[in-house]
Amino acid sequence: MKLYNSIGMNPQAVRVFIAEKGLTIPMSTIDLPGMENRREPYLSKVNPAGQSPALELDDGSVITEVTAICEYLEDMHPKPALIGSNAKEKAEARMWIRRIDLNILEPMANGFRYGDAADFFKPRMRIIPQAADDLKKLTQERLTWLDGLMAGRQWVCGSRFTLADIMLACWVNLFKDRGQPLNPANRNVNAIIERTAARPSMKA
Repeated sequence: MKLYNSIGMNPQAVRVFIAEKGLTIPMSTIDLPGMENRREPYLSKVNPAGQSPALELDDGSVITEVTAICEYLEDMHPKPALIGSNAKEKAEARMWIRRIDLNILEPMANGFRYGDAADFFKPRMRIIPQAADDLKKLTQERLTWLDGLMAGRQWVCGSRFTLADIMLACWVNLFKDRGQPLNPANRNVNAIIERTAARPSMKA
């Protein structure tokens, strides 16, 4: 296997997942600022969407998207379970990953792309500058919503540390210094993020 790695929260989430699994996977670093991911041979041989990360398997096939890569690794290396060890646990983790991804991570990332980093992303994607502030506000509203659901929990899935915690921490920690600071009133969410950030795997 080989992981196509780069800067950014998506590759970091996969690296953290790999570290938590105790796996060693060779990595090839893609030059995102230099737009290596937006030209050949990356587009035809790795990911036609021009995104990172991507996991190349031993047979030459490629898996993309954070959750798909992590679910594949979980199936191949089930312990420690970072999604779930049975159907109920897997469904619970996938539910929270989906909620967090759609409600928080996507608007958070696009608020940054359309606003603070618009000049960087203009050659890479369609930018909607007028949407940036509203996306940031939406993100904060949904973080507060999540905070109310996290009362009494050690992790997003209760007592289980999962990919949901990894993704939440990777995104929030990146963007808190890029125009989207943490709301101190969201104590439950912030505590989960702090606990996740303290794990050695977050240095991966």
